[in-house]
Amino acid sequence: MASYACRRPCESCRTRAMAGSVVGQPVSPGQRVTVLTIDGGGIRGLIPGTILAFLEAKLQELDGPDARLADYFDCIAGTSTGGLITAMLTAPGEHGRPFFAAKDINRFYLDNGPYIFPQTRSALTAVIASLRRPRYSGKYLRGKIREMLGETRMCDTLTDVVIPTFDVKLLQPIIFSTYDARSMPLKNALLADVCIGTSAAPTYLPAYYFQTEDGSGKTREYNLIDGGVAANNPTMVTMTQITKKMMCKDKEELYPVKASDCGKFLVLSVGTGSTSDQGLYTAQECAGWGIIRWLRNKGMAPIIDIFMAASSDLVDIHAAVLFQSLHSDGNYLRIQDNSLRGAAATVDAATPENMRELVRIGERMLAQRVSRVNVETGRYEEVRGAGSNADALAGFARQLSEERRTRIWRRRGSVARGTGCSKSSC
Repeated sequence: MASYACRRPCESCRTRAMAGSVVGQPVSPGQRVTVLTIDGGGIRGLIPGTILAFLEAKLQELDGPDARLADYFDCIAGTSTGGLITAMLTAPGEHGRPFFAAKDINRFYLDNGPYIFPQTRSALTAVIASLRRPRYSGKYLRGKIREMLGETRMCDTLTDVVIPTFDVKLLQPIIFSTYDARSMPLKNALLADVCIGTSAAPTYLPAYYFQTEDGSGKTREYNLIDGGVAANNPTMVTMTQITKKMMCKDKEELYPVKASDCGKFLVLSVGTGSTSDQGLYTAQECAGWGIIRWLRNKGMAPIIDIFMAASSDLVDIHAAVLFQSLHSDGNYLRIQDNSLRGAAATVDAATPENMRELVRIGERMLAQRVSRVNVETGRYEEVRGAGSNADALAGFARQLSEERRTRIWRRRGSVARGTGCSKSSC
């Protein structure tokens, strides 16, 4: 059984392990770049929470009860509610282990969702109020995040993380990552500040301002809203960040980097569900909408939902085409459901009934057959002979376990021969 007391290898060892996966060498255990990405979606974070609890349980069956997702992924990324889940999985808690086990994520949403998104009795009152200000104050969410994450900074996470946000003053995405935090002090923000920023969905929660400083008197300000307006599905952003890290860390060792080497990535992308199969809107219907109807319609926020769904689906199509073109379809697993309806399709319906339904949807997604997006129609189609998503995750867990065991074995062998890193953190 593996020991988890010293999870994080030193940076040079991690980079050398990654280097072998991008310079055209044959893929073998110990040389893959393992990536987990989690979409945004508000209270629908219960869906990936359910799926990730299943994956972590499979890893624990293989490697013991102390196994955590941060032990297996080189990078975990999330946008909005996915960014919050990312922080929970990677922030150091007691004894330097992850603050949350995956099984505890849903308990966080079930306990705190009704306070983050308090439900009003009058829908009309909520709509009128939302014309003048965000629907929710965000005070409870901000306080809870600060309470959980405290003074933890981006550089402190137990594995590399990527969290997209959008700066409304600069009108450009701001991607926070552990890698940037180590090399750019002004991006080494409090993890709590980044989580609050990436969760600030327009019309739902207020934009968020904070500053960082580098110790020499230089400061940088951030004026952030939900990263979902730019990258609700952070998969491609994350792969780009990892590639940038590998290219910059040691050019002599890592060049040349070929596009075909992206096939060495092992990526799990978890969605929060969407309504794209429901045909919610038509051109005829939308043609008559003004500002108010685009912002609020039948309990939904169409313009925001469309932006975020388009971001998620476009990234999935891009990633699917990339992996298919490299004959590496099996290296990319996307788990998503496009048939949400009613309250389950909203980001803020934090009623006990709907939250229980979201957990059931996550369980249903585990039982569904593995599907991949058809790049022509945008619809998901079953992959013949691939089994269920639960089957695929069990296989994914075996690959992750083998990857980690091989790296540990190689590090120990290198140290014994005196050719590798001998730091205790390794």
